Amino acid sequence: MSKKAIFAGAFLLVFALAFGAVMVVNFSNVKSLVANSQIDFKTAPPVQTSNDLKGLNDAFVDISKTVTPSVVFIDVTGSTKQNKNEDQNFQFFFGPDTQMPENMPQHGSGSGVIISKDGYIITNNHVIAMASDKGIKVILSDKREFTAKLIGTDPNTDIAVIKIDADNLSVSSVGNSDDVHVGQWVLAIGNPLGLNNTVTAGIVSALGRNINIDGNSYAINNFIQTDAVINPGNSGGALVDINGLVIGINAAIKTTTGYYQGYGFAIPMNIAKNVASELIKNGKIERGYIGVSIKDVDSKEAKGLGLDKAKGVLIQNVIKGGAGEEAGLKTGDVIFTVDGKEVNAANELQTIIGSKRPGENASLKVFRDGKTIDVQVKLKPKTDNLQSNVENPEQKKEETESNLKKFESIGLIVTDLTDAIKKQNEVDYGVVVKDVAHFSEAFNRGLRSGYVIIEADKQKITGISDLDNILNKKSKGDIVVLKVVTQQKDIRLIAVEVQ
Repeated sequence: MSKKAIFAGAFLLVFALAFGAVMVVNFSNVKSLVANSQIDFKTAPPVQTSNDLKGLNDAFVDISKTVTPSVVFIDVTGSTKQNKNEDQNFQFFFGPDTQMPENMPQHGSGSGVIISKDGYIITNNHVIAMASDKGIKVILSDKREFTAKLIGTDPNTDIAVIKIDADNLSVSSVGNSDDVHVGQWVLAIGNPLGLNNTVTAGIVSALGRNINIDGNSYAINNFIQTDAVINPGNSGGALVDINGLVIGINAAIKTTTGYYQGYGFAIPMNIAKNVASELIKNGKIERGYIGVSIKDVDSKEAKGLGLDKAKGVLIQNVIKGGAGEEAGLKTGDVIFTVDGKEVNAANELQTIIGSKRPGENASLKVFRDGKTIDVQVKLKPKTDNLQSNVENPEQKKEETESNLKKFESIGLIVTDLTDAIKKQNEVDYGVVVKDVAHFSEAFNRGLRSGYVIIEADKQKITGISDLDNILNKKSKGDIVVLKVVTQQKDIRLIAVEVQ
């Protein structure tokens, strides 16, 4: 071995020994960070919560434990795809459908509330509407599964009752929804988006909401609004107060996305309870009807009809042969009370009358021509007499520019009736609306092309000159109440303000 190699080896050995000595000196006093260290976690609460808040927290926990077993998951299989015609801004809480060809089975999910130990369950009509025979499966909170039998449905309240063959089930306690107040705490319990046994909290945001989901004029729209988080799949689930009482059956949301945006709606339990009881007893609903078309009274209609303020429910049309016609009710009447209970919204009146059966009486207090009168109505079952109106192509052929009149003060153009229009709308007199200026007073109040004006301020309109004479006597700010026939042969009262 050369002297050069021996020298290099010796140098490396000395360097290694020196480096090791330095490392020993630097780390000899360092304690282990893993073996023996211990973190002393702080566990004392930083805030002493009030007893009231603790009580609310404990109530939420107790409600969740107690009520959740009485809320079920409903899995539905149908042979055809459900037809949903509701307003696109309102979405039922029905779970997402599996997208399949039309001839393939369709699938969805929802919730339900157990109301008897032997297996009766309330849910929404729209949850089970598409179900095929034996297509309703119920899963309890303890994971037991049953095939349910359909007992009955009521599309007008969106309530349905199903039954499973079981005993000693956890039964919900129902509350009095008439005692519910805006601002009170509520919990929503159901199965949103496949997340079973979900509990969310919020408050009652409003009462008596008329959301008119599917355009059904016979539907009873009197919803409890809540901001408790609810999503598709919550349909048929429970809305519960802080005593654990079910005060509503969740049914729909207001949304632009299809999911929760803060506006949920539940069917009041008093309505659901009464409907469910009759469905269990008879398998169907027999409901009494007055036979009138109604709407809320607004400030312009109140002024035009001679009311001191906007109140009551306005009768737009009286159906021929209906209970209202037999009792002497007239278009333009304003209903103040039903059986002594004040009504100021159309859905309030519908709810009260909807709880009665055909043959029962309703005592009405009615405003007419400046006077208040009492009217007794013997309710009748619903009849479907109304027929759709199809536009007659001869109508436009018979119109000429010589019989047009423009009323700029309210924003519409009218023309005299032709024989074709008279036949089409089943009227003998009046003037037809040829055009309505967009965003004019007439447009904003609901007048549309094709409507026939048959009265103005309760005076018969036989031609353009009659309407002209009435409007010429009006000053800016005055109200004229028009009685019109729509293209569907519905009669409406429309109050417009002269501009």
